[in-house]
Amino acid sequence: MSAGDKQERQPGTTESGLPFEPVYGPDALAGFDPATQLGEPGDFPYTRGVYPSMYTGRPWTMRQYAGFGTAKESNERYKQLVAHGTGGLSVAFDLPTQMGHDSDSAIAHGEVGKVGVAIDSIDDMRVLFDGIPLGEVSTSMTINAPAALLLLMYQLVAEEQDVSGDQLTGTIQNDLLKEYIARGTYIFPPQESLRLITDIFSYCRAEIPRWNTISISGYHMAEAGATPAQEIAFTLADGIEYVRAAVASGQDVDEFAPRLAFFFVSRTSILEEVAKFRAARRIWAHVMREEFGAKNPKSLMLRFHTQTAGVQLTAQQPEVNLVRVAVQALAAVLGGTQSLHTNSYDEAIALPTEKAARLALRTQQVIAYETDVTKTVDPFAGSYAVESLTDQLEAEARNLMTQVEELGGAVSAIEAGFQKNEIEKSAYRVALEIDHDERVVVGVNRYKVDEEEPYVPLRVDPAIEAQQCDRLAKLRAERDQDAVDRHLAELKKAAEGSDNVLYPMKEALRARATVGEVCNALREVWGAYVPPDAF
Repeated sequence: MSAGDKQERQPGTTESGLPFEPVYGPDALAGFDPATQLGEPGDFPYTRGVYPSMYTGRPWTMRQYAGFGTAKESNERYKQLVAHGTGGLSVAFDLPTQMGHDSDSAIAHGEVGKVGVAIDSIDDMRVLFDGIPLGEVSTSMTINAPAALLLLMYQLVAEEQDVSGDQLTGTIQNDLLKEYIARGTYIFPPQESLRLITDIFSYCRAEIPRWNTISISGYHMAEAGATPAQEIAFTLADGIEYVRAAVASGQDVDEFAPRLAFFFVSRTSILEEVAKFRAARRIWAHVMREEFGAKNPKSLMLRFHTQTAGVQLTAQQPEVNLVRVAVQALAAVLGGTQSLHTNSYDEAIALPTEKAARLALRTQQVIAYETDVTKTVDPFAGSYAVESLTDQLEAEARNLMTQVEELGGAVSAIEAGFQKNEIEKSAYRVALEIDHDERVVVGVNRYKVDEEEPYVPLRVDPAIEAQQCDRLAKLRAERDQDAVDRHLAELKKAAEGSDNVLYPMKEALRARATVGEVCNALREVWGAYVPPDAF
């Protein structure tokens, strides 16, 4: 028997391990109450979408995640994306920036500009957004532990463009709890991270009211191996922890909750992904109303950004990824996403080329303007299969959320290693299925070719690190060091007490303090997180 003749994995279960029936009929919806479980689009519990018209009024925001090398190179890529029709920018930062280190720090050696743009100070931020009207674009920044710093630098650059804070729109990821679970780019311990997040909520309510203050992320958990049910369960559990922390700090839930946003993955398993998004909206609406007493409808709406599944891209036959991304993007749209990033087909090999990034954007544009899926709201509503899967996913996610609560909430569960352990077990199961040919991955364990076509990847110039170091040396020579020291001292004083740390942080950044210097000042007061399994 040839490899192509092997029996494929039988469709008996979903990715979450739930029963997947060959045929669904009316019995699948026994006990289903459309009035309470479905509702109308734009109405509680928002199963059918958070807005009445959804894409019949206008399509989702088409974002492209980009950033590499220097701020100048990334700025050029952003201008290309805007010219090709991108509706929103999404900034990728390099690892040193994500970890709060300057490019000339010893720990940053070899990583400067590699997986995103290197931003060391407001000087770099000015270059990054040069010629881009910040009052007219929506910008998402994938940054977590130093999210406050990058947001404040963005605001300072906007002020230099005569754009006030109430004109700025966008999102910072700012989701620290998922870093302890799945990603690892944390700096401070969990409780201090929660303090910083609630300070951001309070600051933005007063200074940047249209900004989405956090993007609570399941994407990275999914990339680490979480099932769809685990993805939404652990993400919503983190969301609950953030809301509790903000309420405990004295903030009214209806003042900050409307600016919360979420971030999910979209896999190739279309039906389960559609059901996942619908279940997540329904759970969040009930949690916000019943646990936190939220009254503003916007506090109950789970608005989310979606990115297609990078973990499903293959280096083998990379052109096949174009098909995968199109299927994943379609699932996100059918599930009611508010914004979408489509991965480039060559990302399993290297940073995307300009052509690949353009094709990724064109994928969204074809779905938006050449298909009929945007002509009706929630086209799967009433589907025997999808409604049944939605109910199953809701029940499984709630079960996992209950286990998190029994451990004392998201932070306590993280400290016990619960979420990480559950995700790792799921990832191991999938790896075994692929290794044993029980799960087909086209081009990897099935339908392989003897010889791959040559591909010339985009590479980051290693000289960028030296260039960033030179920029930092020049900055430190030119700036008023006494002013920097004074503002950093004020930041540490705020961190030691209960004052909002963003106000002195902004002044330190205005004085040209670097990302590393600001983060080090906070490290001196709050310490740095060391995971339990590192001892």
